[in-house]
Order: sequence, then C-alpha cells, then structure tokens
Amino acid sequence: MRALTYQGRRSVSVETVPDPAITAPTDAIIRVTSAAICGSDLHLYELFGPFLDRGDVLGHETMGVVEAVGSEVTRVAVGDRVVIPFTIACGECFMCRNGLQSQCETTQVTEHGSGASLYGYTKLYGQVPGGQAEFLQVRLADANCIVVGRDLPDESYLYLSDILPTAWQGVEYAEVPDGGSITVLGLGPVGQLAARIAKHRGLEVFAVDPVPERRALAERYGIRALDLSDDVVAELRDATGGRGPDGVVDAVGMEAHGSPIAAAAQTAVGVLPDAIARPAMEHAGIDRLAALHTALELVRRGGVVSLSGVYAGEADIMPMKSMFDKQVSLRMGQCNVARWIPTLLPLVEDSTDPLGVLDLATHRVPLAEAPAMYETFQKKEDGCIKVVLKPSA
Repeated sequence: MRALTYQGRRSVSVETVPDPAITAPTDAIIRVTSAAICGSDLHLYELFGPFLDRGDVLGHETMGVVEAVGSEVTRVAVGDRVVIPFTIACGECFMCRNGLQSQCETTQVTEHGSGASLYGYTKLYGQVPGGQAEFLQVRLADANCIVVGRDLPDESYLYLSDILPTAWQGVEYAEVPDGGSITVLGLGPVGQLAARIAKHRGLEVFAVDPVPERRALAERYGIRALDLSDDVVAELRDATGGRGPDGVVDAVGMEAHGSPIAAAAQTAVGVLPDAIARPAMEHAGIDRLAALHTALELVRRGGVVSLSGVYAGEADIMPMKSMFDKQVSLRMGQCNVARWIPTLLPLVEDSTDPLGVLDLATHRVPLAEAPAMYETFQKKEDGCIKVVLKPSA
C-alpha cells in the first residue's frame, strides 16, 4: 500500500510499504477513506525525530470501511463504516472503566513510562503504524472502532478520531461555570473547535491567535478573536471585569511563538544523534512555554487552566509562586476519546452542524500531496488550518 512515512526532520514522503495484516484475533483491517494531518503531527515533523525511525507510518486521525476482522471480533463487521480513536484502549481495565482511556493499562507503553499506545506517534507511544495510508491495522477492534452511519460525508465524523473530543475535553477540564468566560489560546484545529464548543455551551468566548485567517474563521462563530500582542492580557482582563476569564484553554502547546531560548534548545536537540537526543528530551525542559505562561497570567484567581496543546519537557520552569498565590488549577492530558463519543456523536449528526465540523478543513488533497501539505501547515501558509487526506483519490 501507499503510506505517508517519516524520513527525517521536516522530511516526510509517500512510499510503498507492506500491507497491514491481522496479527491478533482482536484486530481489524480498514480501508482508509479519509485521514487528517493533526497539529500534533507537526511535533513529529519538527522535534520528535529521536523517537522515530525512518519509514515509520504517521497519522492518527483516521476513518474508513472495515475490510477484514479477526476471529474474536464480535462488535464490528466487514463493511462497517468506522472512525478510529487515536488512543488505543481495551475498554475493560480500571482506567478505561473510569473514563481514562488514554491511560489504558492494557496498552500502556511501560518501557517509556507512557500512557496508552497511539497510532503513528513515536516509540514513546508504542511505535504503532499510523493511518495516513491506504489501509490501517486496528488493534483491539471491538473497543477501538466507532461505527457510524453511511449517509453523511466523512468530515461529519472524521474529527471524532481526535480533535473534536480533544477540544471538548479541553473545555470540560476548564470547569467554567454556567454563563462564565473562557479564553482559547491558539486557533489551530483544536482551538477552533474548543472555541465553538464553548460558544455552543453558552459561555462568553475569547480567543487569541497571531494569524488573521484563523481569527477570521473563529469570528464567523461569534467568538471575539484577538491578535497576539503585548497588550492582550490587559485587553482580556478589561473585557472580564478586571479579573481575567474563569478558564483558559491552551491549545498551542510546546511550539508557541516566543520563548527564543527554548526554541533554540528544541532546534539543538533535533540535530543531536538519537542516542544523545532521546535522554535529553526525556529529562530536560525543552518546551516553549509562552502560551502556558500567558494562560497562567491571564486566568482569574481561583480559575482553571486546561492544557490541550502537547508539552514534552520534563524540567520546565513554572511560575509556582504566582500559581500558588492565585490558587490556579491545572488540568491536562491526552484525550479520553471514547469517554466523549456518546455526547459528540449526536452533535456531528445534527443537520444544523452546531459545531461547524463541515466548516473546518481548508485543504482536501490526495495522499500523494501530503508531504507538501505538512510544510504548508507547519508554516501556516495559504490559509491552512486543517488538512484532510484522501488515500483513494
């Protein structure tokens, strides 16, 4: 089959790789009808090379049609149309039963002290082949195939694989009271959806992003979008009674604008030999913390900062005195996709499309064009906000 593969820092290519096969009786094989490039994929493109091998198949936002199932698969049948959560969970362990599928005890990557295995996401999360490909081997298929209807377009459902539940969890974790205020930092795909979800839930919503096209898209949904400036914290405090918003969702993560020293450290680690870079990444503070520090400064006293953006440093400097003084709470983590599907599935199937899932993708291209789109997305060029790949096109 053809698949998008990692080749080195800022280098990916579509190659012919072996077809996936059923290797366990709980597996399924799907023919991929749509996949997407996630902001988290850019971390692999830019930074996580020491934990990748040349030829690894990338991608963790995937849906398609079931082509084959193992002998122990009972809930999914050949021909079913399915969405695949990016977290691989068993659905039965203590963590899964408690809605923490991203911490699944069956698929945890204990070698690296990590949570549940993920598709297409480095040795740290199991080095499982991803779904930016013509076919995908689905592990533990009964627990990891979301069967969906046949009448709506793929983009009604595709984002259930990651960014829509991630955005929902981000807003949920911010614990904003009814009618309260929330600010979303970053208007990439997750930030766009988080802002729309917050608006849908009746909150007063602000958002911050330096890219005009991203602000314009958010404003179509009644969100007050501000440019990233030196005065943005003061502006948002003024807009929220001088206190700051009740909650802040950081949808940016470790590749924030600013933080020039950390940016230099990320670049330096990226060019080290893997054997040196891996321990450096696992034990050093290498995150660009501009977005997180802005969130902590911005949120009102007693408020909550919710992290949806990915961070990777183990020795990051945090403003603990201010956090303690302000009585700020932090919530974070990989998304527990299955936990939110019963709430989200009716919303994406609603004919009014209340969360605008059909109004997010800016680029729809064949799989062959994925390498160019990685570069465009990473550089925020051509108004690129979300890329959907069509392996069969």
